[in-house]
Amino acid sequence: MEPSEPIEPIGQRDRQYRYLSNSVFWSIRQGFPKWLSLLLVFMSLAVPLLLWTLTSSLQLVPPTFLPTPLAVLAAGVKMFAENNLWDDVLASCGRVIAGFLLAAIIGVPLGLLMGTFYSMDKLFSPLIGTVRYMPITGFVPLIIIWVGLDEPAKILIITLGVVLYNIIMVADAVKFIPNEMINVAYTMGASRWDVLLKVIVPATFPSVLDTLRVNISGAWNFVVIAELLAAQSGLGFKILQSQRFLQTDKVLFCILLIGSIGLILDYGLRWLSHILTPWADPIDR
Repeated sequence: MEPSEPIEPIGQRDRQYRYLSNSVFWSIRQGFPKWLSLLLVFMSLAVPLLLWTLTSSLQLVPPTFLPTPLAVLAAGVKMFAENNLWDDVLASCGRVIAGFLLAAIIGVPLGLLMGTFYSMDKLFSPLIGTVRYMPITGFVPLIIIWVGLDEPAKILIITLGVVLYNIIMVADAVKFIPNEMINVAYTMGASRWDVLLKVIVPATFPSVLDTLRVNISGAWNFVVIAELLAAQSGLGFKILQSQRFLQTDKVLFCILLIGSIGLILDYGLRWLSHILTPWADPIDR
């Protein structure tokens, strides 16, 4: 009796094996060439600038509503030279930093507690989940009554606009820690305090830095609202003042200046995160 041939599983005879083709542009977490990274960054900035230049130069939109980039730049130089714009930059930066730091001091510890302990989560989640849907602008009259019109009111608006998102994002980062890490710590004799300080805090530290980096943009968004409260300086104040006189070039320059400051802060926080948590993003991008 001749030996029979091996029987292949059903459906495997017609199976065609496919191999992943090489791709630089669409690679998934496999590194990225520096030259292509710089090229894409240049394009992301150059293309909108080119469209803006063409639209304004051809006057597809009236110059009163969309001045050219050169006109905006000239208005900015004039504001620095004649209107002492540096004082407004420093005033807005001071308010943003104060409000953001206060939101971090409150939000990060509370988020860690809510993510770690079910009791804290059940205690604070209903309140935070309700308040975060309320518009901050609705609290402005109450803030004026409670705090007044001075700097504390402006800082409080920025803090309220950021702190709730800090709490929620930090709490979610804690909840993504695998239970195995906590169980191993208990097995090795760790106390609850040890688990919190030596397991949960180090594991969530990269996510906390990312949370702060993302939410600092919210602080700059709320600074314009904050500077509605009888402010005499600040970039938001300059935007509102220029808007009244239809000085679109000054409005656009202040908006671009806020974006530039935010971009510098974003890259600064990324650099700080890379220095403090090199293990969180091992791929050189």
